Amino acid sequence: MKQKKLPPKEVNLLALVPVRNMKWETSEEGAVVLLKPKYRNAILTRLLLPYMKKPYYKIMLDEIGSYFWQNCDGSRTIKEISELQEQKFGEAVKPLYDRISLFLGTLQRSRFIVLKETDR
Repeated sequence: MKQKKLPPKEVNLLALVPVRNMKWETSEEGAVVLLKPKYRNAILTRLLLPYMKKPYYKIMLDEIGSYFWQNCDGSRTIKEISELQEQKFGEAVKPLYDRISLFLGTLQRSRFIVLKETDR
């Protein structure tokens, strides 16, 4: 007997909570630098990374991306973070939600963040 495929559950992107899943640091200019390990395999990470001079790829975010990243603390929803960005940067982040959805898609595909659902 064939099983019926259930339609995908619709999720409101603005109600999700982004949680950082990557090591990071701030540069001297105040920009966020993401530290992506060169190897994701646990065995290679344990064996090779301690002996490498540069065990991480460094990905520098711009001012807007850095502000978004710093607010991804696991307690704020995407809507709350986007409202904070709009207050700080004003017209520079227009169109706000299109920009945020592209940025979040890139971060999630690269496994830099995890999006969690909330009870709110």
